[in-house]
Amino acid sequence: MTQQSVTAPPSLTPGLTGHREVLVCEHNTAPHTGKLSTPSMIRAMEQASQRAILDLLPPEQSTVGFEVNIRHVATADMGVTVVANAELEKVDGRWLYFKVEVLDGERTIGVGTHRRAIITLPPDATNRGGGDDSHRHEL
Repeated sequence: MTQQSVTAPPSLTPGLTGHREVLVCEHNTAPHTGKLSTPSMIRAMEQASQRAILDLLPPEQSTVGFEVNIRHVATADMGVTVVANAELEKVDGRWLYFKVEVLDGERTIGVGTHRRAIITLPPDATNRGGGDDSHRHEL
């Protein structure tokens, strides 16, 4: 099966949500500020997006991110737990469109959009993604 023939299963519908809690610590801060880094914030947004849909895909499929359009609008201090939220807004064939945000309580840290593509995994794949990197101190 080529990647071009992959389409979303009917179970992927707008409104699905995913979440990722992240403890801000030395592994995900910008060294010169001690605050949550933009790459770490984006990573949490991508993981939340993947979590919204991964369990609804067949086991031979996963997704890859290919577009991130975000704004990092506030800082998050060391020791704070932030929550990345993703909501599936649109499905177009194999293309998935998400609205994403990262919050510290009620305070917005980052906001934007993210796009992912459904892919067929190689037969020897041992990981479908989803971002369970406990060594990164993410909850």
